[in-house]
Amino acid sequence: MNYLKRFFQNIRQRYHIRDYKFSLVILVLAISIIGVFVVGSAQASSQNRQLLGVILGVIAMAVISLIDYEWVLGWYWILYLVNIGLLISVLLFGVNTNGATRWLNLGFVQFQPSDLTKIITILFYAKFLMDRERVVNKRKTILWSVVLLLPSLVLIYKQPNLSNTICISMLFCALMYIAGLSYKFIGTMAVICIPAAAVLFFLVIQPDQKLIHQYQQNRILAWLEPEKYESEEAYQQLNSIMAIGSGQLQGKGYNSTATTSVKNGNFISEPQTDFIFAIIGEELGFVGCCVIIILLLLIVIHCIVIGMKAKDTGGRIICTGVAALIGFQSFINISVATMLFPNTGISLPFISYGLTSVVCFYMGIGFVLNVGLQPNKYQ
Repeated sequence: MNYLKRFFQNIRQRYHIRDYKFSLVILVLAISIIGVFVVGSAQASSQNRQLLGVILGVIAMAVISLIDYEWVLGWYWILYLVNIGLLISVLLFGVNTNGATRWLNLGFVQFQPSDLTKIITILFYAKFLMDRERVVNKRKTILWSVVLLLPSLVLIYKQPNLSNTICISMLFCALMYIAGLSYKFIGTMAVICIPAAAVLFFLVIQPDQKLIHQYQQNRILAWLEPEKYESEEAYQQLNSIMAIGSGQLQGKGYNSTATTSVKNGNFISEPQTDFIFAIIGEELGFVGCCVIIILLLLIVIHCIVIGMKAKDTGGRIICTGVAALIGFQSFINISVATMLFPNTGISLPFISYGLTSVVCFYMGIGFVLNVGLQPNKYQ
């Protein structure tokens, strides 16, 4: 009791309630509540578990928001090793589902470490790059930053989980940019990487290629020629587009019971996860889609604004890193549902069914809130 009393006294002395970003909390809760209802419509049996994820996430967010992020960053090497250990455990002891080994069975719940990897990556590089802020453009710093990222990318790719591998790579690029990577270096890398990516894309669509798994190549080919694969790999994406379009302006109504709906007709497998945006488009229409996109955009903007007022580089990287993660993952998920990207399994932040995903995103928001509680008073 005395320890808790001292803890809360320290919080009152260190933080001011006026600095707590309740507007960000309201936005996150609003989109999460919508997510609980949409998941319930997509698959009724998952709704209670999604609600549990939101409750646990809110608790995690509240606790983390009161823990000094500088103290957490002091453990960044421990966090790094824990992350690698969890990813290795997945390959050794993970649960195989639909040909992928991405989960650890904890008995009462299945845990997906790659979701936690994203948050740990942000925290690790917030400290790593802050300590090397003045030499971030030095070859040694850039090389070590890439080398330290590679174990996570390789272990996640081997699950196999190409979508999260790409997402974390994009997140890393954003973190390096936020830390102060020069435009000269960025331009040089763009000149090298864009043609290299084009060549790589050409190679992976060739017959008998060995660079990616066959099912991954099939998804790319289905994206390029959907009519040819309309009854196979392109089936879900084509149905997703039709579902979103059929919702028109206001949608067909929440929890539609029509047998022709995308969920009731089994036109999309597990619509509560990767293709949740198709359910939103069909049942809530263009208006519902816009509401979701606007809420996600406002959350991203709030995180960036908080980061701009951070007292140090570490806080700025945390906030803009969480913003980048939410933005990238939302863009990829919605692009897949609308067939702008090839089909790849990645969740829509705060909305898609998945206890680990929801809790980890709330953890990220918790760190952003703590940065907001310690603003730069001289700005």
